[in-house]
Amino acid sequence: MKKMLQWGLYCACIWVLNTPFPATAQPIDDVVRRSLIAEKQPLEYPPVREADIIWEKRVWRVIDSRQTMNLSFAYPPMPLVKLLEKGIREGAITPYSIENQDFSESMDTSELFSLLYRVDTIPVFDPETADQYEQIVLTDYNPEDVVRYRIKELWYFDKQRSTLQVRILGIAPLLIVKDDNGDFLYERPLFWAYYPDCRKWLAQYEAPALSQSVHTMTWEDLFEMRHFTGYIMKENNIYDRRLTDYLSGVDLLSEAGKIEQSLFNFEHDLWSY
Repeated sequence: MKKMLQWGLYCACIWVLNTPFPATAQPIDDVVRRSLIAEKQPLEYPPVREADIIWEKRVWRVIDSRQTMNLSFAYPPMPLVKLLEKGIREGAITPYSIENQDFSESMDTSELFSLLYRVDTIPVFDPETADQYEQIVLTDYNPEDVVRYRIKELWYFDKQRSTLQVRILGIAPLLIVKDDNGDFLYERPLFWAYYPDCRKWLAQYEAPALSQSVHTMTWEDLFEMRHFTGYIMKENNIYDRRLTDYLSGVDLLSEAGKIEQSLFNFEHDLWSY
């Protein structure tokens, strides 16, 4: 009888050890599972009639991610340039040529990736056969070399709503090009992304916050609420000149500030009697 009890206890232990544990829900690193961003859709722009636009000005602005307010643009796990590249890979964003700033010429993905990635050949030595051969390697660009972004904006006065409005039209990442010694040569725009078509894609990703906050901000929120700072590098003019083409130093900063101030003074002057 005792042996039978021992045998039964042994079999029960074996059954317990071989029985898989019930599946448990994956732990969450939060209080609740957040789904607001996944379910969020950007609001459509209100319709605007051409006859209601009585004044407009196009400006090109530069955003430097090294400034404190713009640190979100260089967030290491997912900087903005990698987010835009991901959207291009998945077909959600169409890249446009930097040659035409009116978004009239789209870029082929192979053409774009040839700018982002470089194909090199390196000599490889085989220790077993003592032979040397060349191997093709693909060198990825460094996202840290994209520290500035170019923004194209349209400021206009809507007489139907009697307000001064601004629309972001395009975003262009600027890549730093270096020489063989790693020294700075120049900065070149990679592509133009048409912002109105990017809003749905940007609304699906959370923008890194500079401080802890209950409010969750997406990249689309960041641009729409203009939670960034930058300086004007160009305004529409008959010669299509940038400010750097005829100004430098303090004069350049002063002129950029004057253009910025004129945008806000227009609405004030309109209602002054």
